[in-house]
Amino acid sequence: MSGLGLGDIGRSGNGRSHGKAKLLALGKGLPEHVQPQDKLVETYLQDTRCDDPATRAKLERLCKTTTVKTRYTVMSKELLDEHPELKTEGTPTLTPRLDICNAAVLELGAAAAHAALGEWGRPAVEITHLVYISSSELRLPGGDLFLATRLGLSPNTVRTSLLFLGCSGGAAALRTAKDIAENNPGSRVLVIAAETTVLGFRPPSPDRPYDLVGAALFGDGASAAIIGASPITAEENPFLELEFSTQEFLPGTDKVIDGKITEEGINFKLGRDLPEKIESRIEGFCRILMDKVGIKEFNDVFWAVHPGGPAILNRLEICLQLDPDKLKISRKALMNYGNVSSNTVFYVLEYLRDGLKKGMIREEWGLILAFGPGITFEGMLVRVIN
Repeated sequence: MSGLGLGDIGRSGNGRSHGKAKLLALGKGLPEHVQPQDKLVETYLQDTRCDDPATRAKLERLCKTTTVKTRYTVMSKELLDEHPELKTEGTPTLTPRLDICNAAVLELGAAAAHAALGEWGRPAVEITHLVYISSSELRLPGGDLFLATRLGLSPNTVRTSLLFLGCSGGAAALRTAKDIAENNPGSRVLVIAAETTVLGFRPPSPDRPYDLVGAALFGDGASAAIIGASPITAEENPFLELEFSTQEFLPGTDKVIDGKITEEGINFKLGRDLPEKIESRIEGFCRILMDKVGIKEFNDVFWAVHPGGPAILNRLEICLQLDPDKLKISRKALMNYGNVSSNTVFYVLEYLRDGLKKGMIREEWGLILAFGPGITFEGMLVRVIN
């Protein structure tokens, strides 16, 4: 955890702290297969050979309540035809699932990294550190090594992997990259998040009602970001300064978000009380961040919240009495990509940057938030760089 007090913010001539990490570039990588939400029910039921009317009705209802319109997925009819065991209940399929996932996260992660490096405009060999985040692969060595090789990073690149942090992973990676950048002068940190739902795909079962939530909500994709302090004038173009970050877990909530690796992939459960548990602590957690700069009103900052689902966003909006437009970019990311686990907060940050450029977001200070297994809160206070 890195700290920042009011007395610690050393200002340069442009009103910014040279020593603080900054977000220099963003990129994303998406699968070719696009899944419109209005086609999902038919596609999913056909792919899993399910003709149960009750399952159809529940999935139709979930597809509407998630507010998702479009998702990108590695899973396709062609892939299921190649691996019919994935749609057969009770079949041990961990090995083929991991084969698919391990390859997919590399393709998606490399695409996202190339996009971020292209936006950054500097050679890949100038990356000094790699932070890799995923909840979709298991292997030795990990995807961090393969991505470093594929991207042409220096063999001296210092690699850090953050695995199975779920939806809080992207914000955790930003926090880690911030600490690295601020404690290693001249460093440039490449963050890559890559996720696919193949590990959790399975036919619907009355014994696993959570599977339908996943089918209606989650998507696949990758994101990348480049973080560094003391940006090079006229060569790097940061838009956010990462001022202060913190993490907190709620004792006794380790079963609310529950995932176990089995012979059939990952068995994932979301407790219905997840939004309520987040609401119970969100105000105090956000005040820890806002108090660093003396901001009291929740509507005086912009919000970049990982959209785990509409219920979480709705609870935040009501609990903190936020103006309706405060969570607009989070809702937009959920609508256009679904919940892509660790990635989604980066899609929110892309919409944040667009909103800043268009003058639609005018606040100087803002919060990045994400929630994951634990229940773990990840938060960061950020400042716009003009």
